[in-house]
Amino acid sequence: MDKITDFINNQYKALQVSTTVAVAEDLFLDVAYTHFPILEQDVFLGTISKEDTDLFSSSDIINDHKYNLARFFVRNDMNWFDVLEEFSKNHTNLLPVLDDKNNYLGYYELEDVLHFFNQTTFVKEDGSTLVIEKETADFTFSQICQIVESNDAKLLGVFISNNLGTKTEITLKISQNNFNEIIQTFRRYNYTILSENQEDAYLADLKDRSDYLNKYLNI
Repeated sequence: MDKITDFINNQYKALQVSTTVAVAEDLFLDVAYTHFPILEQDVFLGTISKEDTDLFSSSDIINDHKYNLARFFVRNDMNWFDVLEEFSKNHTNLLPVLDDKNNYLGYYELEDVLHFFNQTTFVKEDGSTLVIEKETADFTFSQICQIVESNDAKLLGVFISNNLGTKTEITLKISQNNFNEIIQTFRRYNYTILSENQEDAYLADLKDRSDYLNKYLNI
């Protein structure tokens, strides 16, 4: 499976603050983006939205409106779920990508990330979803894997889905084998079972988020 960073795109170069609003307007006519990155030399300043360009004068330069730029972005080390969440949170179909030194690397397109999302084991593979919780200091991923595999099942995916300070919530996707036995084993190891349904609230949220974001593909 591809890494999400394989989808960093540079087909269209970021606009400079010295360019005119008319250039941005032309770009939005050519491609169905809701936003587009703006740089000052090599420094990322934010994104200009298609809606804003409709309000600005075409003869203005983008620098005249740099305080109206939306300053959302993602890091190149963020996982696919966090990236998907940022698309939803910012109502966009394009996300600028920066490294840990704030260098602009390119951008993600929503369509590409949804394709990546649909290839993950959380969506593609058959299995049951389990959400568990335990004191942060007391759980390890190796223990979680051991519990699943000791019950002759396969762990299809696992990550931290919420951190509540002293407690951590972990979402698992597990092959169907011995699901009830796995739940009972987690309880014996003092894990709290938050959800044990195949279509649990977490997966429902992912599906709702994907359906919601898909509308931007037809803008």
